[in-house]
Amino acid sequence: MPEPERKPRKDAARNRAAVFAAADSLFAGCRSPEEVTMADIAAAAGVGKGTLFRAFGDRTGLIRALYEARLEPIRNAVEEGPSPLGPSTAPLERVPALLDAVLCFKLDNRHLAQALEGTGTDSPYRTEHYERWHTLLRDLLQRIPGQGDSDFTAHALLAATRADLVTYLADEKETPREELRDRLARFTAGVLGSAG
Repeated sequence: MPEPERKPRKDAARNRAAVFAAADSLFAGCRSPEEVTMADIAAAAGVGKGTLFRAFGDRTGLIRALYEARLEPIRNAVEEGPSPLGPSTAPLERVPALLDAVLCFKLDNRHLAQALEGTGTDSPYRTEHYERWHTLLRDLLQRIPGQGDSDFTAHALLAATRADLVTYLADEKETPREELRDRLARFTAGVLGSAG
């Protein structure tokens, strides 16, 4: 007889929520993601450092888990949601909607995204979420008549949403959110228009 699936203990779930909230707050308020340590997160969450290491392995594991948790609503909208992100939307509408959602996510979570992209041990291009977005964009681009190298085009479009670029434009250049969204939409329209 198979063992029933074990649910996480209530205190483990509570600790995880506290750790995510503390990490969110620390990353949002920092000048540089490198400033935020596991000790800082543990102290802010009210848990022991050992709890963090047992649950996430290391700082990169914690950042990756938090990032994936924050990204889940977008992923759900892409996989099951209605227009314009959902699977029933035509590629010419879905590509810009997807890129806009990624840009807004990066704007709202830029220090966390920068922390993940800058972990040093992993290329941002080898992460699960990047591969997922790239594959989805590539497959959508292949469905647009006249689209040439959909693999490279998907990389180029995603490059416009890198956390370091988003942070530079939003924070250092003080480009307003709506202007960034509009610029990305125009850039995407140009790329898609040149395919047709």
